Amino acid sequence: MKVVAFNGSPRKNGNTFASLKIVLSKLEQEGIETELIQLGGKRLSGCKACGGCIRNKDKRCTITDDDMNTFIAKMIEADGIIIGSPVYFGNVTPEVKALIDRSGFVSSANGGLFKRKVGAAVVAARRAGANFTYAAINFFFGINQMIVPNSSYWNMTLSRDIGDLEKDEEGKRTFATLGENMAWLLKKMA
Repeated sequence: MKVVAFNGSPRKNGNTFASLKIVLSKLEQEGIETELIQLGGKRLSGCKACGGCIRNKDKRCTITDDDMNTFIAKMIEADGIIIGSPVYFGNVTPEVKALIDRSGFVSSANGGLFKRKVGAAVVAARRAGANFTYAAINFFFGINQMIVPNSSYWNMTLSRDIGDLEKDEEGKRTFATLGENMAWLLKKMA
């Protein structure tokens, strides 16, 4: 079993990264292979609504001047997908939005490539907007017929400056529980 996680924050070692690491460590403790991809800060185009993925049905986006097709291939191969994002004006980062839109269209154009995979959202917020960001990622999982494990609270931390997650005991427990629940679900589905 394998889980691929995407850090949508341009801060490579920020609170989103630290939150993802907590979830991934629980998965690794259960013998599940993990991969963490730095998505934030990469130059990624949004979907251009060209319809090429619908015409070609080759599990690829027709935009080829960025790394999106590599990310889509990793999502297809994985049993679970975690998408982490900080809150940018009440929603996901532009890189996460590009991942959601382009991979979602490719999945739909090819008969539902993510159907019945396990998906989890991880969100870091300074103060507000976490629920909208959490919902945006979970809407992606829902429309792709993915299965979403939950935790003891919404998968979020109120952390602004790098290192603030360390002060959020409830957030850390929430991410640890998410990792445990995701591992349990993946094993049940195997």
